[in-house]
Amino acid sequence: MTGDHAIEFWRLHLGPGRAWVVFEHGTCVVLTDPSDDLAGQARALLAKHGPVHVATPAADFTVHHLTDSSDLLETYDHPDIANFVASGEVGAGAPTHIAGLIARAKRARDAIELKAVHVEPIGP
Repeated sequence: MTGDHAIEFWRLHLGPGRAWVVFEHGTCVVLTDPSDDLAGQARALLAKHGPVHVATPAADFTVHHLTDSSDLLETYDHPDIANFVASGEVGAGAPTHIAGLIARAKRARDAIELKAVHVEPIGP
């Protein structure tokens, strides 16, 4: 899921006071120590920590069910990289790990393409 839905999802779940960048396939990189070039900093972090390496912690994911949404949040071994999968992207009754695999594939594509589509500077 990309576009406005992804941006609103991250804005709602991250809140103000944090800098973050969303990539074309919905991967979000939170910048805990933001620099002047947020997109460049996020690209560097995702290029280094975003690729999936099978049989390593980089391939692991944890699926989180959100109480205020039917969307699912996926986190990885790097605490500042996450994805979400909209409820419509996973078939009804599908096992939770399917959402994790979808999100991990999105992260892998974003780590290769590195196309930032939204930069959210630290808000008030």
